[in-house]
Amino acid sequence: MSSTPPPAAEPAQTAQNIEAVLDFYAREELKISRSQRILERISNFIGQPLFLGFILLFVALWMIANEAMRESGVGAFDPAPYFWLQAIVGLGALLTATIVLTKQNRMGRLEEQRAHLDLKITLMTEQKAAKLIDLLEELRRDLPNVRNRHDPDAAVLKQSMKPEGVIAALDERADAVAKADAVGDASHR
Repeated sequence: MSSTPPPAAEPAQTAQNIEAVLDFYAREELKISRSQRILERISNFIGQPLFLGFILLFVALWMIANEAMRESGVGAFDPAPYFWLQAIVGLGALLTATIVLTKQNRMGRLEEQRAHLDLKITLMTEQKAAKLIDLLEELRRDLPNVRNRHDPDAAVLKQSMKPEGVIAALDERADAVAKADAVGDASHR
């Protein structure tokens, strides 16, 4: 009978990172207004296949009721081509689009914050990796039994990337892409 060792306790740094992420999401939840919460609940319902079935059922019942009333001689409340139905469906489409865009805007802002955080973490990780390479190179130079040789790759990698340089390179790339798109659009006209 072999006993497996108990799982290792979660390292303090990992627990802190998890807590920071959970705090971030909790803060973002607190920022959501009551009206935004209501709109998002509606958006969640609208996004379900059941809602599509509801719309189709509503349209079918509307048309059937109109035709049944016309056949019975009472007179349809919205005869074909169903102008009132078109108005209701158009209003529903406008409201649905507005609700979905409202949710997407909030989700876009949240995604932008996450991307910014990812960029910060990536830059910090790159700086740490550069420092580790620098320390390893220093250790290699200091050890008497290790042959001292120049490693051009390590020399380049130990230099930490400057965020301003990355941003400038991204801006240049974006400008070049925008110019190429503009030239491409002009040539298609």
